[in-house]
Amino acid sequence: MSLQESIARYLAELARRGASKHTLRNYESDLLQLVEYCTPPGEEGAPLLEQLDLPLLREWLASLYDKGLTTISIRRKIAAVRAMFKFLRQEGITETNPATRLRTPRPGQRLPDVMSAEKTNNMLDAVEAGEPVEKPSRERDIAFLELLYGCGIRVGELVGIDLDDIDLSEGWLKVHGKGNKQRQVPVGERAVDAVNRYLQGRSAAPDERALFVNGQGRRLSDRQVRRLVKFYATFVTGDSTVHPHSFRHAYATHLLSDGADLRAIQELLGHARLSTTQKYTQVSLRGLQAVYDRAHPKA
Repeated sequence: MSLQESIARYLAELARRGASKHTLRNYESDLLQLVEYCTPPGEEGAPLLEQLDLPLLREWLASLYDKGLTTISIRRKIAAVRAMFKFLRQEGITETNPATRLRTPRPGQRLPDVMSAEKTNNMLDAVEAGEPVEKPSRERDIAFLELLYGCGIRVGELVGIDLDDIDLSEGWLKVHGKGNKQRQVPVGERAVDAVNRYLQGRSAAPDERALFVNGQGRRLSDRQVRRLVKFYATFVTGDSTVHPHSFRHAYATHLLSDGADLRAIQELLGHARLSTTQKYTQVSLRGLQAVYDRAHPKA
């Protein structure tokens, strides 16, 4: 079996398990880059699966370092290869998993950049007021921005919301997270009001159950949301680095700063491990240190 055929079979299994489009897109990109590396110049056809041994994988790993990729990117690519071989072994397609012996680089202590509460709310207020431009989709855009910040959901979870998933009278949202795991998160009054206003003018195709739709009346894509968030952030705050996940970081950090329990934040974010949530304690401490440095006479 060719390496490319093996990848296609693995991706089909991930889709069957309910992996998000974002995950599928990233894994496909990472694995096809491996195919490209393993294909000698001038030769046609993908390499065979049995040609992918440990020495070749180590050469590929060295090439990733040479390209200057971040530790996070390299770890993700290694994880994709390992997971694919694990699946292929379970299916009886291969007997070994050479990727298990690859040395995974340790992640750095990089903390997420978090928008302040003032910056976040100023951006939401400006979009609601029609700044920087009056857009025909303004009611929809402010509604999904309010849900991103008010519920701390991922962009894939946002675009996956169906009409039946949100209970505006009770203020609850059913979120379909990674691996088809579901969780309930509360929806604040401001977000409820924004969604209600949007629903009054929502124009969707007759069979479309998605909450957020595009100009053709079909489900809004995560790429469209990313593009819109960048547009508003650039023109309102002057910061083009803001992305949908920035609101998730802000949600968690602001909850923690105001005294929310770390376990509760873990449940709200849908993290499988508490250690994933604990990074926000470091962000909060970093903010306290900055306040101390600015305000204390002995700092």
